[in-house]
Amino acid sequence: MGLTSNAVLAVAVSLAVALFTVTVWLWPRLAARSAGAVAGRIGLLLATQLLVFVSVGLLANHSFLFYGSWDDLWGRQQELGTVVDHGAGTGATGGVVRTGAQRPDVPGGSRPATVGRIDKVVVAGRASGIDSPAYVYLPPEYFQPEYARRTFPAVVVLTGYPGTAENLIKGLRYPRTAQERVRAGASQPMVLVMLRPTVAPPRDTECVDVPGGPRTETFFAEDLPRAVSRTYRVGDRARNWGVMGNSTGGYCALKLGLHHPDRFAASAGLSAYYKAAEDPTTGDLFHGDDAARRRADLLWSLDHRAPADSSFLVTTSLKGEGNLRATRQFIDPVKAPARVSSIVLDSGGHNFNTWRREIPGALEWMSGRLSAE
Repeated sequence: MGLTSNAVLAVAVSLAVALFTVTVWLWPRLAARSAGAVAGRIGLLLATQLLVFVSVGLLANHSFLFYGSWDDLWGRQQELGTVVDHGAGTGATGGVVRTGAQRPDVPGGSRPATVGRIDKVVVAGRASGIDSPAYVYLPPEYFQPEYARRTFPAVVVLTGYPGTAENLIKGLRYPRTAQERVRAGASQPMVLVMLRPTVAPPRDTECVDVPGGPRTETFFAEDLPRAVSRTYRVGDRARNWGVMGNSTGGYCALKLGLHHPDRFAASAGLSAYYKAAEDPTTGDLFHGDDAARRRADLLWSLDHRAPADSSFLVTTSLKGEGNLRATRQFIDPVKAPARVSSIVLDSGGHNFNTWRREIPGALEWMSGRLSAE
């Protein structure tokens, strides 16, 4: 059983509950002052606390994927990374190199034509000079004969910071949810390009072209769509592309949609904030350039940019999120031909459970604003 499997978590929780029950049942029998009774009480308490600690740790890892396997947890994963050259003759197509593939966690068998496929890739940014790993989810329709000559819309899906791209697959279940919405007739099949906004780890670049540093915005706005369109059957026009994300990824998504309507027709920010963070994790993003700092403030940009034919989706909650007021401030100044929609939950914190409640509606919204042709 894998470290992140539901079975391991269920076994640990069951053992913790069982041992707690045994402790309560045996405690009166161990009430004596003898050495054996004292040792028994100490042993039961330590064992119960250990199992509770293990259960909590497994639950946290199940949600946030700090470790992906037992080998990773115990430090036995020592395989060195492989350098991938992206020059001529390397097999790279349009800046994308596939390094592996996996089956999505969806029912229906193992054939790509029935469950789809997730490609593990490295995207080489020719304009930005950034290379970043990513996952590309291809829906079952991509492999079906009747769709062989069809292109698909694509959505860039971004995690929060620091985040891992695996969280989008296992924790937030984007491929599974996307397929469920298609089967329910609520969404068209879409290609999902899933990655971290932190393309220059460990630095949080806030999707900014940092002077003298990582050109993150260029990577997402130019390199990534161009490379994916040249590698997969994905359109290369704005109406074929959307971008969405949570937290930092949500800020990046809205920023990319706002500043690059010629590349992304729709953008969705789940629990997004609306101004670039500046803290020890980001370093100096603007190097004294006040114009660049203002541009990274989405509320300022809405007031000072001519509206474009773009669609925005923002999410928040009446209780539990800290971005309710800022989200309302983002909605108010959006002017035609731009359009804005929102999801406002009664209650929900800044966490995976909240985003899993918002993702189905967000994918349906995105599907309705993108075109396959």
